[in-house]
Parts: sequence; C-alpha cells; structure tokens
Amino acid sequence: MVRAIAAASCLASHAVACDLALVLAVDVSGSVSREEFRIQSDGLAAALRDGLVAEALIRGQARVAFLQWSGTSRNEVTIPWVGIESYADLEALAVRIETDKRLWRDYSTAIGEALVLAEMQFAEVPDCKRRVIDVSGDGASNEGVEPRDRHAALRAAGITVNALVIEGSEPDLDVYFWENVITGEGAFIVTANGFEEYPAAIRRKLIREATDKIALLERGGQ
Repeated sequence: MVRAIAAASCLASHAVACDLALVLAVDVSGSVSREEFRIQSDGLAAALRDGLVAEALIRGQARVAFLQWSGTSRNEVTIPWVGIESYADLEALAVRIETDKRLWRDYSTAIGEALVLAEMQFAEVPDCKRRVIDVSGDGASNEGVEPRDRHAALRAAGITVNALVIEGSEPDLDVYFWENVITGEGAFIVTANGFEEYPAAIRRKLIREATDKIALLERGGQ
C-alpha cells in the first residue's frame, strides 16, 4: 500500500512538472507589413501543431506566452501563459495566435525593451525548469535599452534568448543578433532568407527549443 501511494505521488509530481517556459516574441515594428505579420502568426501556429513540437511541449508540460513587440512602450503580452498539457491545449493556443490582432504598425525596433518585458513574465512560472525567450525579428534594435545590456540580468535569471533572424532588409543581420541579442546556455539563431522562409524556420527552431536536443533535427526533423 505504501509503495502504491509513493508511486502515485511520484507520477502526480511528474505530471505537473514544467520543463519549459517559452515566450514567443514576434516583431510588429514598422518594417513588418500586414502580410508579413500574418505569415509569422500562421507560421507559429502551424509549427505548434507539428508532431515533434506538439509531443515535446505536452510531455514537458510546457508554458507558452505570446508577445508582440515594436518600439519603446509598444510591447505587450497579448496571450499570457498557457499550460500545454494536452493536444486540445495546444490547438487552442494555435488558434489564439492565428487570430491575435496586431497592436501596432509603423513604429521603431526596440528589442531590448521586448527582452525586459519577456523577462518579467517568468516570475509567474517559477516551477519551470528551462526559461527561453524566442525572438523573431527583421532588423537591428534602434530605440530604447540595448539588448546586449540585458544579457547579464538574463543569464543571472537562468533565461536563454534565441532568435529567428529574418534576412532581407539589413545586411549582416545574423551577425548583429549573434553579437547583441542571443544569450544564455545553448543560445542559437535560425535564419530565414525572407518572410517566405519563416514558417519552415520557426518549425526547426521550435523543435530545437521544445526538445532541447539537436539530434532530433539531424534524424530528419528538418
């Protein structure tokens, strides 16, 4: 009887354990058109429905939030933390992202400010083992706090910042993100050559973030 209770307790503990808290931060600055915002939203929703991504998020009892960012004081978490404990949870989140209305357009690019807001969200999910900010962007920061100036605080809080760099509008943008935006253990970037490549790129990125195993990509996850 004691063993049965202990086993049940262990299973219950495992069921509520959160492996990953993930903030999806999407660029809605002036360089992003209405169609390009839609590509990002639809691409994210499709990636969340991918079999590998879905299974990893559910098994890891992930928490996911959606953040729109632009210039200084124009950053908002439009979808607060959602617990991913079933395919129904994942589908509901995907639909919310697909239908989320864009808040701003024609404003500057304040990546550092987006990182500040994203960092604040993790206080609400202290039980999650891994903390990741997933930033998508098509330009260098040109307003507000410099993203690099947030690195020390982010690392101290155990937060990793990864990036999906959308090339096209600025030269050597991937170099800028490597040197100024990403930080933390295992931080990486994925590059999309234009918004048309975004859906495939965000899928690869989420597979890597959700599973925390590069080997899955090497075995055909791409």
